[in-house]
Amino acid sequence: MSNPAPVPTEVSPQFSSAYVRYALILLLLAHTLNFIDRQIINILAHPIQQELGLSDTQLGLLTGLAFALFYSILGIPIARYADHRNSHRPAIIGVSLLLWSAMTALCGMAQNFTQLVLARVGVGVGEAGCTPPAHSLIGDYLPAEKRASAIAFYGMGLPAGGLLGMVIGGTLADMYGWRVALYAVGLPGVLLGIIVLLTLREPRRLGLVSAEAPSTTAMPTPKTLVSFKNIFETRAFQWLNAGAALLAFLSYGKTVWSMILFTRLHGLTPGQVGLYYGVTIGIAGMIGMWLGGQLGDRFGRRNPRYYLVLPAGAIALTTPLLCLAYLAADWRVALLLLFLPAVASSLYYGPTFAVVQLLIKPEYRALAVAIILLIANLVGAGLGPLLFGMLSDALAPVAGVESVRWVLVLAALVGLVAVICYWMASRHLRPAAEEGWRS
Repeated sequence: MSNPAPVPTEVSPQFSSAYVRYALILLLLAHTLNFIDRQIINILAHPIQQELGLSDTQLGLLTGLAFALFYSILGIPIARYADHRNSHRPAIIGVSLLLWSAMTALCGMAQNFTQLVLARVGVGVGEAGCTPPAHSLIGDYLPAEKRASAIAFYGMGLPAGGLLGMVIGGTLADMYGWRVALYAVGLPGVLLGIIVLLTLREPRRLGLVSAEAPSTTAMPTPKTLVSFKNIFETRAFQWLNAGAALLAFLSYGKTVWSMILFTRLHGLTPGQVGLYYGVTIGIAGMIGMWLGGQLGDRFGRRNPRYYLVLPAGAIALTTPLLCLAYLAADWRVALLLLFLPAVASSLYYGPTFAVVQLLIKPEYRALAVAIILLIANLVGAGLGPLLFGMLSDALAPVAGVESVRWVLVLAALVGLVAVICYWMASRHLRPAAEEGWRS
């Protein structure tokens, strides 16, 4: 499979292009494993449910809240530490990678629902230490006009990890069972964690920070309440946070229950869903991530509103296709119709977090990312799969096995509310820009 995204290489003078290229690739690999280990449980949901005798509500809890609660809450103190001028962000990422990889492998040893939930909690604890420090590092490695592309490149780990998790997880589950699949995806993270610890450099320790952000090392770390006040001082950030949370809610819920749709209604095996659905959505997601970063950097320089108008417009235009995909009787037609909506729903990542980098001062950036992830994951990863499952159970007496189809159609329509949130956030970007973007 060809990679549509070149690694951003134009960097601040303090860093060589070769080093930044290596650092971004390493962060991308960590993020990819992060999402493989996070999402593989979704493709394994059907065989796990059958073996352990779980209800749809329990399945929603396992794939959502059990992970998201600890992932989201622990992201705040970890991000606070990452923002501290004496912290070592690569060490945070490396240790976290070792922890979540080991806990993923332990999921394969679970003998009942309680044990599996506890292991998933461990995965959430470990993964909390990845994205906020990574975004903070990217802010030091690259100038403002290149951050949307760089963050989008890092963000490609999300669809790439989802694709690999579904393909690898589904294939191994068909061949050897769901437990072996969890062992296989957990172990590589141990090796990558060691590589991160040994080779990824901390700019603060070397006296090498972006020329735009000298305060990262010069200023003391602000108190937590002051940090929160400064982060939430703009209306743009408030609307952006609401839109990102709703998109996460819909994304996590649709991902889990779309795969269940293909197994339950279209009769595909987990391996077939992982291959066909995983490859389709994974490629579409990577294209969307890359396009979002490229178009955001290109048009955002002209008018900052374009950073957020772009993903909002794309989601609105593709919502009818998404509804038709869930109603399709043939799984091949459903996959074809899902492609463009999957591209559109991935456009938001680079522009969203680039706007965060622009709106928020350097000493608050990791915390700002963690706040967005806290709300997005509690609402999204935590409640999305769970509430989708509860609604499916509630509709089952009327719709039978078709209940999952109608839950997904409703979710597609609710996505238009997220479009409104992004549009409102974009309206407040112009005043923010006139006040002067953060360094």
